[in-house]
Amino acid sequence: MKKILAMMLSLLCIFSLAACSAGQTTDKIDGSAVSDYEYIASNGKLVIGITLYEPMNYNDENGVLTGFDTEFAQAVCEKLGLEPEFQVIDWDMKESELSSQNIDCIWNGLTVTEERRENMDFSTSYLTNKQCVVINSSNAGTYTDTASLASAMLSAEGGSAGEDAILADENLSQASYTASDSQASALLALKSGNYDAIIIDYTLATASAGTGDYADLMIVDDIQLANEEYAIGFRLGSDMTEKVNAIIQELINDGTLASLAEKYDMTELYEEAVGN
Repeated sequence: MKKILAMMLSLLCIFSLAACSAGQTTDKIDGSAVSDYEYIASNGKLVIGITLYEPMNYNDENGVLTGFDTEFAQAVCEKLGLEPEFQVIDWDMKESELSSQNIDCIWNGLTVTEERRENMDFSTSYLTNKQCVVINSSNAGTYTDTASLASAMLSAEGGSAGEDAILADENLSQASYTASDSQASALLALKSGNYDAIIIDYTLATASAGTGDYADLMIVDDIQLANEEYAIGFRLGSDMTEKVNAIIQELINDGTLASLAEKYDMTELYEEAVGN
């Protein structure tokens, strides 16, 4: 009898795992299996994992969260009838934050990679991006290519595409590398002289380097690193992906996304991604 009970329990576990892999998730309150959308809708909100960096998600001069991804998420949530709840996360822990249901999606200049596809579903891509090298302008004659950075002190956000770019490059991977907890902190550390160069998103670099507090910083235009695409990350098998993709297409068709791209000076990156 014990063997039969053990076999029945094993089969029950297999069936439960199969249901989850088909796009179901577990309700945190009663433990029932529901679709991801049903789970999120029952909470009345979409918990969005972000980090703070301009122009995607950042606090304006009044301390109000704004940015391309912020306004984009608000527009999608309005159509879904959900309240957006933005939650700052450790970017290096984003996959576990998503799978453990601490957040419902990752919406913060998230780069699409094949490795990440193993842990999450991606929405339609909505912006192109690339990683770029930022240095102090006083070093413009010193750091001109990746070979010249082979013995430099580098930083990028831990778990980011910038970190991947360093590890993948023959020269950059030889440098002294230290991970930063965010792209914003990497910028501050570079300005303070803690690093010789940082690798960050082009979207952030163009909004920061050469202006305001970062007037002494510059992008090394001659260093070309891999191009990327931004998308929203959902749980594997989530039915939210299809629902949000339909809304993204609506926002493309009615010009909402094009207007946001123009507002945040990313029209070229937007048009490259959506083919307009």
